[in-house]
Amino acid sequence: MALETWTRWPSREGLARERLSGARLVLSWLSRAALLALLAWGTYSRGAYTGWGATAAALGLAATVALAAGYLRAGREQQLWPALALAAGLLGTAWTAEWGQAYMLADFTWGGLGLTALVRLPFAAAVPVWAAAFGSYTLASWESWLAVSATVGGLTLLGYLLRLDAESRGAAVRLLRQERAARSAEAESAALAERARIAREIHDVLAHSLSAQLVHLEAARLMLDAGTDRAQVRERVVAARRMAQDGLVETRQALSALRGEFTPVGEYLVELTSREHAVLTVEGAPRPLAAEAGLAVRRTALEALTNVRKHAAGGGCTLELRYLADAVELEVCNTRAPRGEAPGPLADSGSGYGLLGMRERAELLGGSLLAGPEDGGWRVLLRVPA
Repeated sequence: MALETWTRWPSREGLARERLSGARLVLSWLSRAALLALLAWGTYSRGAYTGWGATAAALGLAATVALAAGYLRAGREQQLWPALALAAGLLGTAWTAEWGQAYMLADFTWGGLGLTALVRLPFAAAVPVWAAAFGSYTLASWESWLAVSATVGGLTLLGYLLRLDAESRGAAVRLLRQERAARSAEAESAALAERARIAREIHDVLAHSLSAQLVHLEAARLMLDAGTDRAQVRERVVAARRMAQDGLVETRQALSALRGEFTPVGEYLVELTSREHAVLTVEGAPRPLAAEAGLAVRRTALEALTNVRKHAAGGGCTLELRYLADAVELEVCNTRAPRGEAPGPLADSGSGYGLLGMRERAELLGGSLLAGPEDGGWRVLLRVPA
């Protein structure tokens, strides 16, 4: 055996008696009381003790019980020297009991000491205690060598098996604690990720929308101070009002999405394209998407159509949603606005979300977003795992 095997204490977790049920606790105390009654009966049943002898026998029995309790506690708390000192005391009381003809008490003390040494002490200390206990039993016993060998061998094997069982239970307890710690860390990580997700949604929906509204309202105030035509001021106010309405709708949708209550992406795109007069086509079998993937598709579609309304009002726009084997793609294409067409009311402001933010959202999900000119218009392609 390696040196560590000889000096290592048995598993503390395997020997612990924590969280015993009420029934097991009652059974434990009843078994102890029955054992004590058996030892008392074995000591006094022969009628060898009367008067002061009976008193001395009772004191010896009490001393043995006290030493045994202290020895078991020292082993449980892994206190080597107190455990060895108490083991020596138990050897002494056992020989005293043997000299006083309390044979059952002596044999039980030696057997119990040898067995528990194998269960509760490091092997380097357990072997000497085991040898002393069973050696004393062998020397004092009147039984045949076969009976003595069977008793010593059986108790030794039982002690070793109990030690292995304690090690196994200790390993199971440690593994359970590690698993609980891992689950706690996972739960904490999930909570932090959820907080980041909520913060990102609030930032995307509210912060940009409100800041754009402030720009329009501040511009309207400056126009009023400068005496600008009321029609231009009205355009700014209408644009701010439109942004407030869109921001309110998106806030409600974001909160519903965070609660997992949003409508399917396909239905949302049908409603959005109908409102924006765009054409929607779907490829593949529609299926439910994860919350983050669904939000990415929604945000990208809204941002792309808002940009069309800003920069290419009057031009054609098509959306194509493709359900792939392990991903979902959204492609938004628009044509150039007709010559002479006035820009949309949001042409000189941000919509509040921005393709840069959409690209960052897609990359966080392990996807990608491409945007650029194509055939005189503009093309946005989003791909996220789903």
